[in-house]
Amino acid sequence: MSPAGCLSSRSRGRKIPEEPCPIRTDFQRDKDRIVYSNAFRRLKHKTQVFLSPMGDEYRTRLTHTLEVVRIARVIARAMRLNEDLTEAIALGHDLGHTPFGHGGETTLKELYSPDFSHNEQSLRVVDFLEKNGMGLNLTYEVRDGILKHSKGYGKVMPSDPGELPCTNEGRVVRIADIMAYLNHDLDDAIRSGVITEDQIPGSCLEIIGRTHSQRAAAMIKNLIASSREEEGQLILSMSDRVYASMTDLRRFLYENVYRAPKVHNEFVKAKKTLSDLYRFFLENDDMLQKELDKMGIRGCQNLNQTRARTVCDLIASMTDRYAMNLYTKIFLPTSLF
Repeated sequence: MSPAGCLSSRSRGRKIPEEPCPIRTDFQRDKDRIVYSNAFRRLKHKTQVFLSPMGDEYRTRLTHTLEVVRIARVIARAMRLNEDLTEAIALGHDLGHTPFGHGGETTLKELYSPDFSHNEQSLRVVDFLEKNGMGLNLTYEVRDGILKHSKGYGKVMPSDPGELPCTNEGRVVRIADIMAYLNHDLDDAIRSGVITEDQIPGSCLEIIGRTHSQRAAAMIKNLIASSREEEGQLILSMSDRVYASMTDLRRFLYENVYRAPKVHNEFVKAKKTLSDLYRFFLENDDMLQKELDKMGIRGCQNLNQTRARTVCDLIASMTDRYAMNLYTKIFLPTSLF
């Protein structure tokens, strides 16, 4: 392993100390805990971009996560970083994502708190919500990578070190995340008919490629080739040309896909669904307790938190279909005969 990699033996450890496993490193154990968690399984029915897509080929939050894992591991291996740590962070980075994608996140920002964010919720999932309030007791490095993976619409690689994960593995995941969604969201947008290929900026097609594999290869190879060591530190970098092309492509997706009427109109409906459920559970204690039990997060009631925080945890934990089915059950009339 490169000196820039994080050895599991040098981990800052867990909040609650545990006996080491004779077979697996601490980062390997973290991978397993995440994969076997309820929150990980729920990712298969959470929106990436397109709500309840009719085609089976569209990405979900789970397939997005798996694509991030693959990109991140390729980069980590080429740079001789810790692949297990990289994979653990990538597997856990979106565990706290809301139903209905970023539309659900926006809804909880408005209803619960402007400070709500899916990356902080992901950390909350592994620290408190899983295992009925016990949490997964992950290592510091994995938790740090999960918390700091998100960049929103900010810089992919910010200049402020405080915004970056403490490990190079976490920083790789942060970049792999955007590489993955730039590539597959473009792919799905063309498949859905929201955009056509001739709308994509020509410079993006020329520089990073026309196909999924060409784009992935171009971005990964450029990162590996452009990164360097300075004063014993690994500096993750990309060429100005490729970085500018990625930035242009992200801007294009925001303007023509994420904010497209066809996509936005569905998020308006999703927002009403989550808003109504949120207000309902604020006022109905018995139903709240029942749903917390069903979701396996009832332990969050023991965290000495506000009712609104508990309802927020419940809503954020739901999958798209769970939220829609629950909305139908609570708010829509059914035949008595």
